[in-house]
Amino acid sequence: MGVDDTAKNRAQQVKGKAKEQAGKATGDKKLERSGQADMVKGEVKERINKAT
Repeated sequence: MGVDDTAKNRAQQVKGKAKEQAGKATGDKKLERSGQADMVKGEVKERINKAT
């Protein structure tokens, strides 16, 4: 687990949160779900890196 991996995973989570909020603000459910998926992907990758 490197610092680069951690930064990438956190960036993916932040990007996902921004997409989710934009989706909520505009009423775009697809964008909102996409943001939620990005957040989950980042969290899963981060946990996998911590476990190894």
